[in-house]
Amino acid sequence: MAELGWEAWATVGVLVLTVAALVKEIARPDLVFVGSLGLVLLMQVVPPAEALAGFANPAVLTLAALFVVAAGVQRTNALGALDALLFGESKSLGVVLLRFMAPTTVLSAFLNNTPIVAMLIPRIQRWAGERGLATSKLLIPLSYAAIVGGTMTLIGTSTNIVVAGLLESEGYATLGMFDLTWVGLPAGLLVLLYLAVVGHRLLPDRGRGGSAFGDGLEECLFELKVKPGAELAGQTIEEAELRNLGDAYLVHVRRHKTILPAAPELLLEEGDELAFSGRAAALDRLLTMGGLGRVLEPVAEIDELTLPLFEAVVSAGSNLVAKTLKGVNFREQYGGVVLGIQRRDAQTFGPLGQLPLKAGDLLLIEAMPGFDQRWNERRDEFYLVAPRRLPVELPQPGKAPLALLILLGMVVVAALGLLPLVTAAIAAALAMILTRCVRGAEARRSVNTQVLVVVGAALGIGHVVQATGLAQAIAGGLLGLTGGGHPILVLITLYVATNLLTELVTNNAAAALMLPIAVATVGDLGIDPKAAAITVAIAASASFMTPIGYQTNLMVMSPGQYRFQDYVKIGLPVSVMVMGVAVTVIYLRWLA
Repeated sequence: MAELGWEAWATVGVLVLTVAALVKEIARPDLVFVGSLGLVLLMQVVPPAEALAGFANPAVLTLAALFVVAAGVQRTNALGALDALLFGESKSLGVVLLRFMAPTTVLSAFLNNTPIVAMLIPRIQRWAGERGLATSKLLIPLSYAAIVGGTMTLIGTSTNIVVAGLLESEGYATLGMFDLTWVGLPAGLLVLLYLAVVGHRLLPDRGRGGSAFGDGLEECLFELKVKPGAELAGQTIEEAELRNLGDAYLVHVRRHKTILPAAPELLLEEGDELAFSGRAAALDRLLTMGGLGRVLEPVAEIDELTLPLFEAVVSAGSNLVAKTLKGVNFREQYGGVVLGIQRRDAQTFGPLGQLPLKAGDLLLIEAMPGFDQRWNERRDEFYLVAPRRLPVELPQPGKAPLALLILLGMVVVAALGLLPLVTAAIAAALAMILTRCVRGAEARRSVNTQVLVVVGAALGIGHVVQATGLAQAIAGGLLGLTGGGHPILVLITLYVATNLLTELVTNNAAAALMLPIAVATVGDLGIDPKAAAITVAIAASASFMTPIGYQTNLMVMSPGQYRFQDYVKIGLPVSVMVMGVAVTVIYLRWLA
């Protein structure tokens, strides 16, 4: 490292700041990477055209098109018919796991695994609730199945696209559609069998009954009516002291077929129906306490005006992280009312406006119909928004076969090499729009710009690492650690370094930072760079030991009521198994 120029040392400083910012979650990943790229540009480490070349990489356009293709499949409810296949009547937990994990793995090989997990979480919760099963026995296996499925093909996850794009930008042949299948298929089969036979025994038994909030939550949503002639009529909500009831929270007021926000200055009228959220004992207390017990009475029936409920998981890059509901003015900004917050296995009731939110928090939100569609199309705030009550029908369900045919055509054309992947993906996205499987406005909203910015900036930083000679220098250090560079030791070193990094930062970031180093390392040994690329791609996606390394792990954390140590307990053996399969297959296929 002593012979490195100032450009390489400046890049080291930028990388250290980047990793620290990602680990500390100082800002959203896209802002961190744009800031890092900005530092590189300001210091003139490389010419602007080189630093910004990542945004012109085919990987960025490929990902954008794949988001639209996935939206077409999702909007047509093309996968809804799989429920009969996913869920059976078997009483064996191992059989139950295999039934929904195997299709999840296959689907994740060809579609972005995040929306697949988002689609299946409420289905699994509902199915488990009907049978009295603990969702904590099901949801980590769901996430792991989606992760290993993403390692099976080039389009299984954005990380694979990033690796292929970087490899091509360095002048090497890019990855084929099924190059990763050599590793992903045996690794996936092993993980599924392990979880079905042994692994599920290591998972906790929590969340029995389906919903992350438990069966008792239904009893905690109630409405009381202002009695005729009650002295509450004519008072504001604040004057009636209904804003701070300790274990109950006034959500809204229903008046003459209209739902009104529970603003402090709202004047109450006779017949107003007050919707409360609170502990199970709150209803009895409100009806028996002095004053309120004389002026409020239960609402006999809940009619069709009751708003839908949604469960939403706060994403790591959300503007809600470290902020309170009151501070972000949630009702006005997001168009809903938070009735409860689930943090791991601890539920918070009562006024929630002052509680700072964290990534992975599960929010129970009352909102107008369409809330889930609006926010599922923008993954920057929530990983998942699932309907809990009065689900909204998906548009264009009759076009499901057409959407699946377009997806299959894209895969076949790209796999046979008839068209480059980016061309096939763009053609498939256009076909989804032209056939109305997804509308133009929905297609635009389905494109996750944050992911595209992260990928483009990460590709640029990866190029900087290579151009400054830093990758070559680090490669020399890694070869020194392996005692001369035996291929198996080199693969293990690269895998472990990438895997540990992806547990701390995003998987795309880990792939972008490690690939130039991996290619430089194997280049000194005369090893096929494709072996290094596949090692990095698998290791960057194989994040099983923490909830923060891969977003599907975070998505299932609150619904499954998991703790951090649950991931370590079951994820460590899974990580070792996948690494063993990856190193063995890569060595036998490309190096032996």
